[in-house]
This record gives sequence, C-alpha cells and structure tokens, in this order.
Amino acid sequence: MQSTSVRIDVATHRELKKLAASLGTTVGDTVALAVRRLRQDRIGAELRDGLSAEENGWLDADLR
Repeated sequence: MQSTSVRIDVATHRELKKLAASLGTTVGDTVALAVRRLRQDRIGAELRDGLSAEENGWLDADLR
C-alpha cells in the first residue's frame, strides 16, 4: 500500500491517537473511517435535500 503524510496540529494528532486506541485500530485506519463517515454524511445530506424542478419533472413525466 502506498502512503503519504498529512500535516495536522499536535492537539488533533493527540486526539486521533486516543480515538484510534479506543477503537482498537491504527491511526491510518481511523482516518479512513472518518473520511468514509464524512462522505456518508454528505451523501445523506444531499438525499435529504428536496428535488429540483427538473427532477420533479422527470418523475412526473408521462412515459407512454
């Protein structure tokens, strides 16, 4: 697996290490879990948004 470095402040790194320890995972895996959760939260927020007029038009279209 290739890897890279991400610069974060000392306090955030400390919290990340504590979180990883409490989850029983590595710091890298904890970051991956956090990124996945943020992505899921954004998808959920988009799904909660109302449909656009164009989307409603497609849903109401007569397909016969």
